[in-house]
Amino acid sequence: MTLARNAAVVLLALAAGSALGQLRTVPADAPRGEVRHVRGMTIAIDGAERQLAPGAQIRNAANLIIVPSAIPEGALAKYVVDADGMVRQVWLLTPQEASQPDKR
Repeated sequence: MTLARNAAVVLLALAAGSALGQLRTVPADAPRGEVRHVRGMTIAIDGAERQLAPGAQIRNAANLIIVPSAIPEGALAKYVVDADGMVRQVWLLTPQEASQPDKR
């Protein structure tokens, strides 16, 4: 019986470790804006068209990676640009994140 308990504890510890790896970490200093998909790899942030970088990730409020065309109209997001000015990462904000004041 103790072997089964030990195995269960080990499995729970492994599951907890993998869950920690999926925490949503949105940089506090990332700019914030209203995002929408324009076409292909082009999005608009606050009305200004921006190109997505190769390999760019867009994460929805559930922290799942989505394609640019799945961005809901008028979504509020935080984003990070690369050295070339291309958008590298986008986080669509949850209602709770959107209600907090912008820390920039």
